[in-house]
Amino acid sequence: MRIAENIQNIKAALPPEVTLVAVSKTKPVSDLMEAYAAGQRIFGENKIQEMTEKWEQLPKDIEWHMIGHVQSNKVKYMAPYVALIHGVDSLKLLQEINKQAAKNNRVIDCLLQIHIAEEETKFGLDASELEAILNAASFHSLQNIKVIGLMGMATFTEDNAQIQKEFQFLKSLFDQYQSVQWPNFQLQTLSMGMSGDYQLAIDCGSTMVRIGSSIFGVRNYS
Repeated sequence: MRIAENIQNIKAALPPEVTLVAVSKTKPVSDLMEAYAAGQRIFGENKIQEMTEKWEQLPKDIEWHMIGHVQSNKVKYMAPYVALIHGVDSLKLLQEINKQAAKNNRVIDCLLQIHIAEEETKFGLDASELEAILNAASFHSLQNIKVIGLMGMATFTEDNAQIQKEFQFLKSLFDQYQSVQWPNFQLQTLSMGMSGDYQLAIDCGSTMVRIGSSIFGVRNYS
């Protein structure tokens, strides 16, 4: 395993303003500890149960990011510790996160997921749905969440022009709303780019990349 070497190489190539989230889903605790020993402190998981099990076993200075689709009924399990929830795609989910955060005396940072890809399978809001959430009075009453950015996943394709167009659209939305400053809405993070397209994402303005296989190797889902 060249996990430490992979992390060092990726970090060396990242601009200083870009945060690396090591996507550790399906990977054993030993792999995460290898990354931890190499200085990595931010890990991304896509299943709340798996993330919680790892949180219980691993050092407490790790920042845990939930990067997968979130089911409302599971929010309570990660509310005590999660640092950032990437895939928030409804007002209802924000309300549930707010409720569970309040129970834990926390304010939980969130990213709103925008649908930028051509595939129908990807979750996310369109521009009008984003606007509707931000105009909702009930959104402004949420005191235990803070929307700190936007997140999106590009189409899974070899066509770089297509990916670039999608990233640029997300960046334009981010720019459009960055001047809006409310107590629970202050955009500073643009999470886009994964192992296959993170260089392009950075060129398009990403400030946070989610990298898994380039660090930990190919996943075994069996």
